[in-house]
Amino acid sequence: MKRFLCLCLVCLLLCGAARASEEYEGFDIVVSIAGDVMLASYRNELTASNFSAYARAQEATYFLQNVRSLFEADDLTVVNLENVLTDRALEEREKDHDPAYWYRGPSSNAEILTSSGVEAVSLANNHTGDYGPEGARDTVKAVEKAGLLYGSNDRTFYFEKEGYRIAVICHGLWNERQAGDIVRRIRAAEEESDFQIVFYHGGKEKAHAPEEWRQRASRRLVDEGADLVIGNHPHVLQPRETYNGTDIVYSMGNFCYGGSKYPENRTIIYQLTLHVGADGALETKSGDIIPCYVYTGESGNNYCPGIIEDETVRQQVLDFMDGKTTSPIPKTT
Repeated sequence: MKRFLCLCLVCLLLCGAARASEEYEGFDIVVSIAGDVMLASYRNELTASNFSAYARAQEATYFLQNVRSLFEADDLTVVNLENVLTDRALEEREKDHDPAYWYRGPSSNAEILTSSGVEAVSLANNHTGDYGPEGARDTVKAVEKAGLLYGSNDRTFYFEKEGYRIAVICHGLWNERQAGDIVRRIRAAEEESDFQIVFYHGGKEKAHAPEEWRQRASRRLVDEGADLVIGNHPHVLQPRETYNGTDIVYSMGNFCYGGSKYPENRTIIYQLTLHVGADGALETKSGDIIPCYVYTGESGNNYCPGIIEDETVRQQVLDFMDGKTTSPIPKTT
C-alpha cells in the first residue's frame, strides 16, 4: 500500500511539473531610457538655486523622486551622464570653440542615480572629457564604485535576464563617417548578445529635427543590425520614426539637467518591452513613449523631472514625437 501511495505521489509530481512546463510562456524584459542627465553645475560653481546648491540642500533621492517608481519597476534604466564626477579640483581641458562649458560635480552625485533605480549610464558624450583624461578616469571610478554599468566610445555593456542578453552600444555620432565605427561595434556585439541597442551622442543643438546626414546614418545602423537606435545631445526633443520595423528616436532631450536654469521643459522616457518566449527567442518588442517635464518647479529648473499627467500637454508631446507637429510645445499667441 505504501509503495502504491509513493508511486501515485511521484506521478502527481511529474504531471504537475509537466503542466507547469506547458504553461510557461516566457518572460518580459523592460528597459527604460532617458536623455541628458547633468548632475553638476558649470565649473562646479555654487550659486543660488543652481544644481550644486540643490545637491547640497537635498537628499540624493530628491532629484528623481517623480520617476523612481517607474525606474525601480523595470529591469534596466539607462541615461546619458553628461558631466565629470570627481572630488579633485582638476584643470579644465582647453576647448576650441566659444562659448565653451565645463561641468563637474562630486563623485557622491552618482548616488542620485543609484538611489532611484538607474542602473547604467553612457559616458560617450562631449562633457566626459571636460577635465581631461584624469577627469574621465575619475568619472569611470565613480560610476564603477556606485555599481553602475557604463558604456563609452570603446566599451559596450551588456544586460542579461534568464539567458537573454542585451548589448548597449554608446558612441559619438558627430559626422556620418562615424556610423561605420558603430556598425563595427554592432557586429562585434552580435557575437555576444541577442538584442543590440545603439545609444549615440551627436547632432545640432536646440533643433527639433534631425539633420539629413544623421537620418541616413541612423537608418544605416538599423540596416546593419541595430534593434533600437536612440540619440541624444541636441538638448531638445526630436521625433521618433519606425524604420524597417525598428524605432529610431533622434533626440531624447534633457532629463535631470543641471546645465540650465530654463531648459526647454519637455522630455520623454522611452520604454522598451521585449517578450522572450519559452524557447529563449524574442517573440515581440514594443516601444512606449512616456512624456515628461524636465523640471516641475514653477519658477525655473528645480532639477526634478516628472511624468506629464495633463492629457492635453501629454498628447502634444506624443503628436510631436510621431511627426505630426514641428514642436512639442505649441507657440503662444
